[in-house]
Amino acid sequence: MSTQLYDLIFRQGCLLRSPTKTEIVDIAIAAGKKAAIEPSIPASAQQEINLQGKLISPPFVESHIHLDSALTAGEPRWNQSGTLFEGIQIWEERKKQLTFEDVKERAISTLTQQAQQGVLFVRTHVDVSESNLIALKALLAVREEVKDWMTLQIVAFPQDGIYSRPENELLLEKALDLGVDAVGGIPHYELTREDGVKSVHRIFELAQKYDCLIDIHCDEIDDDQSRFLEVVAACAIRTEIGDKVTASHTTAFASYNNAYAFKLMGFLKRSNINFIANPLINITLQGRSDIYPKRRGVTRVKELWQQGLNVSLGHDCVQDPWYSLGTGNLLDVAHMAVHVCQMTGMPEIEACYNMITWNGAKTLSLGEQYGIEIDQTANFIILDAQDRFDAIRKRATVQYVFSKGQLLVETEPEKTIFHATS
Repeated sequence: MSTQLYDLIFRQGCLLRSPTKTEIVDIAIAAGKKAAIEPSIPASAQQEINLQGKLISPPFVESHIHLDSALTAGEPRWNQSGTLFEGIQIWEERKKQLTFEDVKERAISTLTQQAQQGVLFVRTHVDVSESNLIALKALLAVREEVKDWMTLQIVAFPQDGIYSRPENELLLEKALDLGVDAVGGIPHYELTREDGVKSVHRIFELAQKYDCLIDIHCDEIDDDQSRFLEVVAACAIRTEIGDKVTASHTTAFASYNNAYAFKLMGFLKRSNINFIANPLINITLQGRSDIYPKRRGVTRVKELWQQGLNVSLGHDCVQDPWYSLGTGNLLDVAHMAVHVCQMTGMPEIEACYNMITWNGAKTLSLGEQYGIEIDQTANFIILDAQDRFDAIRKRATVQYVFSKGQLLVETEPEKTIFHATS
């Protein structure tokens, strides 16, 4: 019997060791690291918790959110049409009232809410179309403030387009100078098709100049003639940086005719780019101009996954001008994906769980920061579920959240007592 004394041992949990492999193990924590992972650890600890088969998972990865607009729903007015474009108009009004403290307070509140639900890696887009870059400066401060418990990536996002106003291109490059993690764009919202193509090429130029990642709001519209995804794929093929490139939304892909979509899929496989779907917001915003039948407005998640392309999922909006609901819970997002993407086979449901864990980590280029291996810093979560299916089915409570070697969150599952009558 070993005489080693660990800080903490979780016994007999169901460990998700990889996207496909599970095993029942003990996990020992010492000095903030995963010191041992074995079927049974012959040692003791200052504290031991028997998990009785509960799920041990890498943390959830939020691939796409807008923290600068989070928690502003109804300010200054509600989005009555439910459309993307009314949301943009409302945000144009709201962002005139932004202050550094306003953005910072709402962002930290949202991140705290996410961490309580097992999210420890977040990519946020921030609007850099505002002349003082208040939101960006606030989120750069937030990134520093939360770094001990949350990994935050920031995408410089020109919400109004790069070429819609003369100053926007300069603001985008200023944002890159300030130290963001990725450069973004919105080609379908540029003034012309030509400007949209030009914006994609400019994004790739800036990414290479500043050695940063790319994440483009791409074809977030029902228009089957919005085809900037092919431009992104072509640039990725030519530059050979596809693994650093992400196309977010791509909702028009759902409206393309199948002959074009089939051709495009071949180019996408060559490009090796990442995809992010946001099923809660996509199912809400898209198809608004349809009578019946109504389109789902979600990109071809299942088909992209079947072709071996990396697809992750995001919440996108939490109580803002585009989506007044949401808590930041990625299990809600995966649950919606199962339904609207018709991924109800068991391998497909498990794939939806992987889209909020390993696939998201790949999108964010986390590399060795992510996973559950010996000697890694303790970043993992424990859910009140037996497997990935169970976690999504009941949107399981995340009972323990370990971040950067420390127990960050502990939550007791709700308890219901049913008093039957005779």
